[in-house]
Amino acid sequence: MRFTPQFLDELRARLSVSEVVGKRVKLKKAGREWKGLSPFQQEKTPSFYVNDQKGFYHDFSSGKHGDIINFVMETDGLPFAEAVERLASMAGLPLPAVTPDAARHEQRRRTLHDVMELAAKFFAETLASRVGAKARGYLADRAISPATQVQFRLGYAPPPPERFALKEHLGKLGVSVEDMIETGLLVAGNDIPVPYDRFRDRVMFPITDLRGRVIAFGGRALEKDVPAKYLNSPETPLFHKGDNLYNHQTARKATHDGASLIVVEGYVDVIAMVTAGFPGAVAPLGTALTENQLALLWKMADEPILCFDGDRAGQKAAYRAADLALPFLAPGKSLRFALLPEGQDPDDLARSGGRGAIEEVIAAARPLADMIWSRELEGGNFATPERRAALEARIKELSNGIRDEVVRRYYRNEFVERLQRTFAPDGGRGGFAGRGNFRQGGGRAFQPRGGGQANRFGGQGFGQGFGQGSGQGFGGGRRGPPGPAPLPSGPYQAASPQLAASPIMRGQRSAISRREALILQSLINHPWLLHEHLEEVAALEFAHPEAHKLRAGIIAAFANDHHHSPDPGVQAEKMRADIEKGGFLQLLQRVEGGITTAAVWGAREGAARDDVLATWHQLVALHRQYHSLLRELKDAELALGDDPSEANLAWLRDVKARLAAVDGTEALIEGFGELSGRFQKSV
Repeated sequence: MRFTPQFLDELRARLSVSEVVGKRVKLKKAGREWKGLSPFQQEKTPSFYVNDQKGFYHDFSSGKHGDIINFVMETDGLPFAEAVERLASMAGLPLPAVTPDAARHEQRRRTLHDVMELAAKFFAETLASRVGAKARGYLADRAISPATQVQFRLGYAPPPPERFALKEHLGKLGVSVEDMIETGLLVAGNDIPVPYDRFRDRVMFPITDLRGRVIAFGGRALEKDVPAKYLNSPETPLFHKGDNLYNHQTARKATHDGASLIVVEGYVDVIAMVTAGFPGAVAPLGTALTENQLALLWKMADEPILCFDGDRAGQKAAYRAADLALPFLAPGKSLRFALLPEGQDPDDLARSGGRGAIEEVIAAARPLADMIWSRELEGGNFATPERRAALEARIKELSNGIRDEVVRRYYRNEFVERLQRTFAPDGGRGGFAGRGNFRQGGGRAFQPRGGGQANRFGGQGFGQGFGQGSGQGFGGGRRGPPGPAPLPSGPYQAASPQLAASPIMRGQRSAISRREALILQSLINHPWLLHEHLEEVAALEFAHPEAHKLRAGIIAAFANDHHHSPDPGVQAEKMRADIEKGGFLQLLQRVEGGITTAAVWGAREGAARDDVLATWHQLVALHRQYHSLLRELKDAELALGDDPSEANLAWLRDVKARLAAVDGTEALIEGFGELSGRFQKSV
């Protein structure tokens, strides 16, 4: 076989279907797909569709369907081998040498895949065994459930003094030591007389390719005094860490189905994001983002969101990614950056605030141009013309690095606007060079627009050379459309104003919603509800982290036998006492503060059992409906962004109307049972 499956997969990965088909068919974006007139027969209405995520085209008029190789064979009448050669030339991919050993090499790769699969099963079995108790405890502390462990095929490598557990296990299955070394499972070398297991006392994260085959492992140490907290497989015939992404296969399908593509920093962050409802999460493999990984991201989404920690290290990682992407920007292809609250990573945020907290961070994601601009101005002093000229030169150099001519022109114009609006004098029409805008003599001193500090931005405006046209700087010409807001006079902030005003950044000052507070109050005043609804309570989605904490305290208190008293009043008293004893008094007070009405009879002490149950069922139903509509709202917004059609606009309006209806229906809870005069009886 001249063309191995690995080579053909690489060819398909390098060339999108729309790129190949677009050379023959005029394609138009249609949601997440492309459409055009059939290349196989005459038609007036487009029925030919291309899907880059799935890697195929489909022609409804002729019924023809296939990938890039099929398309070239069909349209150019070429045999398989010639079609592959033409596509390889287009992709810049060297053809594999025709040698008698080609088939043996492919068989060898299949053998190595089998070895990795056996290793993954061994690690998973070890995690489930008595030896894996410590690793299971670590995963439980990170809120990674047993079901999630199975979903991601997590495992555990046995601890020292055992150094040959995997080696001996695979040896019994007939795997040679040479194969174990070649797959990176063993550490070997001239100075190592006996090869030994590479991974020991580590939680194991299998890394798969786009076919779902295990090609490598990442291991997280459980002890603190090890040289490397995370250890990845070395480069092998199966694994090149700069060419792969963690959770790539699953994320590709999820993004095709409409999920956002979100890049986080580590394995646990990916798992936390997926668990919180973001299946399109991926991570680089122990390195900063590479060019090849960036290309993989853009095959899945036009604007992947890079989600970094909000500390200084996270900002630096964001800046590195922006610099990496800048030369490769193309029309419609860019990045957005979501910076987390300082001191938190996606795993922390997912556990404390759930999906809602993450959605707020994602919604505040900033475009790449903003990141470049912030980086260049951060901490700078531009009080002299020379310093402002240096800033202009840096911005110009960055813009010139963009290879695509159209994108480069738009970035130049964007930065011209920003420079002009940041450093233009009040009431002026731009910079000072070119057409006599420079103030002579006793004119007003230069100030940045928007009230910037004089000692930082004082002096003259920018000179010539950045803008388009001969002999002009920024000023004198036509003013463009409104640009970005003026540079704030205060220190640089990683979080956007929207994020800074959100409940995530307000922290303890943000109030628990009335509905969540009423649910918790019902459980405190009527602990007997937990007898029949414990699983339902545990599964409820709460937007506020304090609601999560108080729910945990309520469930823990319910475990005490005295909450099974036949007297509901005694149950409630004991519940409150246990909650206060557990250190939740302040949380309890904030919950009570979140209830702005006393008219919800069924949540109050003394309500009759029937009223309590009716109110409970209505509260929970509305709560679930509200969160379901929030998820649908996100989907509708994404759909409208992908395809601004009347149907998607109508969908978005419909979801918003239903959300408003939920808010109105929620008011019906108030007063329920208030006039019944029914009080609780012993249960």
